[in-house]
Amino acid sequence: MRARRGAAAAFLRSHLGFAGHPRGLGVLFFAEMWERFSYYGMRALLVLFMVAPEAEGGLGFTPAEAALVYGNYTMAVYLLSIPGGVAADVLLGLWRAVVLGGAVIAAGHFTLAVGGVSAFYAGLVLIVIGTGLLKPSISGLVGTLYGAHDKRRDAGFSLFYMGINIGGFFAPLVTGFLAQSPVMKAWLGAQGFDPAGSWHWGFAAAGVGMLAGLAVLLAFGRDLRTSSQPDGERASELQPSMVPVAETEDPFARWSPRLVLAAVVLGTFSLFGLIALSDRPGFEVLRWAYVLVPVALAAYLGSSRDEQVRRYGAMFVLLAGAILFWGIFEQAGLTIALFADQLTRNEIGGWVFPSAWFQSLNPLFVILLAPLFAALWMRLGERQPSTPVKFGMALALLAGSFLLMVPAATLTAEGRISPLWLVGLFFLQTSGELLLSPVGLSTMTKLAPRRAVGLVLGIWLLGFALGSKLAGVLGRNFTASDPAALAWSFLWQAGLAAAMALLFFVLAPWVRRLMGGVD
Repeated sequence: MRARRGAAAAFLRSHLGFAGHPRGLGVLFFAEMWERFSYYGMRALLVLFMVAPEAEGGLGFTPAEAALVYGNYTMAVYLLSIPGGVAADVLLGLWRAVVLGGAVIAAGHFTLAVGGVSAFYAGLVLIVIGTGLLKPSISGLVGTLYGAHDKRRDAGFSLFYMGINIGGFFAPLVTGFLAQSPVMKAWLGAQGFDPAGSWHWGFAAAGVGMLAGLAVLLAFGRDLRTSSQPDGERASELQPSMVPVAETEDPFARWSPRLVLAAVVLGTFSLFGLIALSDRPGFEVLRWAYVLVPVALAAYLGSSRDEQVRRYGAMFVLLAGAILFWGIFEQAGLTIALFADQLTRNEIGGWVFPSAWFQSLNPLFVILLAPLFAALWMRLGERQPSTPVKFGMALALLAGSFLLMVPAATLTAEGRISPLWLVGLFFLQTSGELLLSPVGLSTMTKLAPRRAVGLVLGIWLLGFALGSKLAGVLGRNFTASDPAALAWSFLWQAGLAAAMALLFFVLAPWVRRLMGGVD
């Protein structure tokens, strides 16, 4: 019996892949699918749970208080990816960082399921720590499957991104039903449970999803361990197709790995402290640093004579665009979630559905569109637009999505609006996301020095961190009672995204020179 189980596992490991791509992509696809199920399942409920009255099982926060917590939490999730990525590079290796991070994330979700304010914050802290280890490391493992100049690379990351969004699609449907559905609340009451505690059943389901992701990795991902040792210990043993990154040496390689880790940890928590300080009255000017610091670093590093240092400059240019993109895009979990809950008709043909289900639209469109984008890049080959041009196109689509919400906000003066407005918003935003997120992730792995994959992916995830914090800042003044103010909020954010798009189109030739022929 044991031999048959072992043979079956070996068969699945050897066939769990996609045509034309390394077999390990299938394992990472399914593992990340379940990890994102856990993250987006909880994210769909987070703001709604915080603003729900205590009598309904929520925390009773105001929208401004919920925006502050949401911005700081989602920022920290990605900010800790920088020390987490370095820890994977120099201490744990990518594989062990993924497994350890997944276990801590699951513990965080189950802590949220306990209930109470203390358990709520403790659960968020655990999820932040676990995601910091897992997120850059699992993307790094995808990078190890392809050579630096493998033309399948962008297509592979697009397929990996589709796996992320399959989990993201089902997560709000499951956790939203458990947390918000009258059917679920009635069942809890019939079983002798408090219906107001339905939120915590949703959080527990997210934890189960993370455990499923770990099970996939441990059962079918053993072959990935040899490509993920810390500090390049076994780089010479990799197959040619698994050598992960650009063929230049890291100019910081002469530093002690543990010294690098200590410096990164210190720098990360210093940055977190400065950003937290920007929430205090009188220090709001520090928020300008979210985008201006990456811009200054890009200009400084881009003037270097060292090719790899200039590549770091290109990374920070892309980072600046990503920060603004995610700052507006991440309103989906904050102002758009509140808009869907309070100002949108959540029904189809008289059938009422949980407002959290709107969070499934973005991953649904990714599932539908990602294969088309992957096929397009494969077909265009070297004729496809450059990375900075793709970023400009993404920002232009994002601007269009918020421009669409201007008349939608105005119409709320007459009552709840059609859900089709939000369908249009998520379609445009998803099209932009597919031009920026998988492409940016792929580009970072191409620009990364040989022994700094985790660090570079941590830098990329810094864009999510600062963008998520910016989302909290932009969404703190949400109001459901003033349609004119809400329309103006959408309009000026659309203008900001459009201005950044134009800047990327203008700077595209310079950014390509900084990339040194990698693009």
